[in-house]
Amino acid sequence: MNRNAILFNLGSDPALARQLAEQLDIELGQLNSRQFPDRETYLRVDSDCQDKTALILCNLFDPDPKIMPLLFLAETLRDLGVKRIALITPYLCYMRQDKRFQPGECVNAIPFAKLISNYFDFLITIDPHLHRITSLDQVYQIPTRVVAAAPLIAEWLKSQDQSVLLIGPDSESEQWVSEVSRLSGAPFVVLEKTRRGDRDVDVSLPQVERWQGYRPVLLDDIISSGRTMLSTLSKLAGQGLGQPICIGVHGIFADDAYRELSEQAEVITTNCIPHPSNQIEIASALAEPLRAWLQAAPES
Repeated sequence: MNRNAILFNLGSDPALARQLAEQLDIELGQLNSRQFPDRETYLRVDSDCQDKTALILCNLFDPDPKIMPLLFLAETLRDLGVKRIALITPYLCYMRQDKRFQPGECVNAIPFAKLISNYFDFLITIDPHLHRITSLDQVYQIPTRVVAAAPLIAEWLKSQDQSVLLIGPDSESEQWVSEVSRLSGAPFVVLEKTRRGDRDVDVSLPQVERWQGYRPVLLDDIISSGRTMLSTLSKLAGQGLGQPICIGVHGIFADDAYRELSEQAEVITTNCIPHPSNQIEIASALAEPLRAWLQAAPES
């Protein structure tokens, strides 16, 4: 066992934490955390971490209740003698608001990145929502590593042994839908999306007659309201294609999105966010770059 490193799980997926600790052959640290009656956080580290490298698994979906405990833990570990701290967050929050769309809006991707950069030495995540910010290095002042979900999705598709047509919901998705296509050998098309509001989305469906009998696989990085996929599913009806599959890297499923999608399609997600739809594992994909970071000499 690598006794120079320790992994703490702060309110995230216990199964993923165990898998990472086992694959990295490091100790799983012990925490005592609760809320006082006024909802302030109490936190205590119950593991020896003097002179060690610490990894913190804190999945930042529904981020606001998690931010203060995360910063408290990072600060406490520093005070207890930890040398380096990495943040593992399969879902990286506050990436959508990457520009000022209306006067006076907070571009929250920037202050959030500054906050995390002040407390951590390394950040690893899976497929953050990059659009106008094209690289995490543009807003984070620490080394970062983005793990791509495309190879994981492609392997899952190949394991199903069926003919599929990959469908990207909009132009933003083309670069990674095309990568899943390249890795899996499945054909793909990309739709044009018109968004009129958070829950009002329309999509155009290209000609799909040549793919009769194929199962349509709708791919997106985030499934939140599900409106884009639901609009696409309604247009696929009667097109002579097989039973649809909806695949999301990050399954947020706001309101009744999961139920509505499940009534029309098979819904599959990676286990970036714990959910009954999880079928695509991420532990090994995260462990490889984490292992390299642990083995690298700290910067002086």
